[in-house]
Amino acid sequence: MIESLQHRGREATGIAAIGDSRIDVIKWKGPVNRFDIVDLHNIFPSTNYHTYMAHVRYATRGRKDKILEDAHPHVIGGKKIERGSHIIIQDCDIAGVHNGQVGSEYFGGVDKSLLITGCDTEALLYYYQEKGAKEILKQIPLSYTMAIADKRIRDVIVLRDRTGIKPGVLGLMDGKYGVSSEDVAYLKKGGEFIKDLEPGVIYYLDSKGGYRKEMVISPRLAYCFFEYNYIAHVNSIINGVSVRRVRELLGEQLANEFHFEDADFVTYLPRCPKVAARKYAIEKKLPFIPTLYKMRGERAFQGSTSDERKNSIEQNLFLIPDFKNKLPGKKVISIDDSQIRGNNSKRERELLYEEAGTETVYHINYTPPIGIIGKDGIPRGCMFGVDMPPDDDFIARGRTSDDISEIMNMPTYFISVEGMLSVFEKLGLPINHLCTYCIGGKNPAI
Repeated sequence: MIESLQHRGREATGIAAIGDSRIDVIKWKGPVNRFDIVDLHNIFPSTNYHTYMAHVRYATRGRKDKILEDAHPHVIGGKKIERGSHIIIQDCDIAGVHNGQVGSEYFGGVDKSLLITGCDTEALLYYYQEKGAKEILKQIPLSYTMAIADKRIRDVIVLRDRTGIKPGVLGLMDGKYGVSSEDVAYLKKGGEFIKDLEPGVIYYLDSKGGYRKEMVISPRLAYCFFEYNYIAHVNSIINGVSVRRVRELLGEQLANEFHFEDADFVTYLPRCPKVAARKYAIEKKLPFIPTLYKMRGERAFQGSTSDERKNSIEQNLFLIPDFKNKLPGKKVISIDDSQIRGNNSKRERELLYEEAGTETVYHINYTPPIGIIGKDGIPRGCMFGVDMPPDDDFIARGRTSDDISEIMNMPTYFISVEGMLSVFEKLGLPINHLCTYCIGGKNPAI
């Protein structure tokens, strides 16, 4: 199942195997398929365990030069066996996996001398060990959807914070209930989506496949809009709203806001914007023609360093050969999901202008500028689970669209904040139920 969520992270993979009185963990560098599943069954025979937790990591906290050590599951206790490319930790006391990001200001009571890594997940486990799961929900507002296995109890505990900023679903497969970040993890494997995890609630998954839940704190919703625009799988339904439908309507909204009478056709920067680009083309009655391709589905955005992101783009994004001689003199509209640092669009410019000889590329983003200085004077970014902190090298910081166009040497445009939010409102997600901090909105933690 975890391979169905590879789009959420590729730096490292980890699994915890949970038995009646034992928790064992393995984690390795790279994607899920880096480790052969046949041998995983040999290491963790199913007869010894009743539940498994798995995680694909996209680092937002911790040491980016210590990817394997900081990979999930994080643990308390256990015997570590280091094998270079992977780590096995036997007989842990507690293990946890976590999607989100929690600020260090919430860990004042945690003994820092116990921490081996710089990851918030490890600190959360010690907080849990000291105060319990209910206190996490009561005292830490965001951001986490988290699963914890504790050798002292039989149930696996799952928490979704009061804001619901990170997604989580309850599913059913082979007669047993479980949880995942997105419903596609179940649907791709023949399982069944049951419902979204409720914010502010603890779920207890028992060893026989049942579950119960307990409301701990009232919701104060702040769903991450960027999950819909970029992070989530296009076929996922999150918080009752189709990701595909969001992207279709974003393409439609772009068609309402931007008009280029001299454009010959519409293309996109692979792969996320495909749905929006097709919709834009339909609305404008223009041909929809892919011009670029990726060798692999990896997302450069999720690289640990700027060099890794750059290398991923250069080694993965290419011009479709047939367009080598077909684009001179053409004026093209290219749809993108967002521009954070501008790395992908720089590569696009190189391919479409320099290699293919395109006359003009109108580059349009269906996400407003990210990382701006807010009207309150506070530099924006994300501290809640997406790796674009406020001190990042944002291409939009302190710049207008004209400024960015000059830097890119390519006309560049962004959907309006009002236009993007109108899409969510059409689909039943009101503005006050969304986190828009990275594009100038209020801080959901306040």
